[in-house]
Amino acid sequence: MATIRFFAAARAAVGVDTLDTSAPTVDAALAAVEAADPERWTALQERCSYLVDGVTTRDRGTALDGVAVVDVMPPFAGG
Repeated sequence: MATIRFFAAARAAVGVDTLDTSAPTVDAALAAVEAADPERWTALQERCSYLVDGVTTRDRGTALDGVAVVDVMPPFAGG
């Protein structure tokens, strides 16, 4: 089971900080999210980057077998 952590605008759209998932891929895990703001969440997913156990990817087909953490990182400014 993987933990999905949501940051910034993703957290606001989903309405929670973390969720646990047993989905087989990043895409399946994201599709199963019951967002507080579904329209915003759907639009935001296309712009996010994902860290899968600390490795950056934009490939939502990435398998989650053996993965502990997926970070959902929307675009944001700052440093």
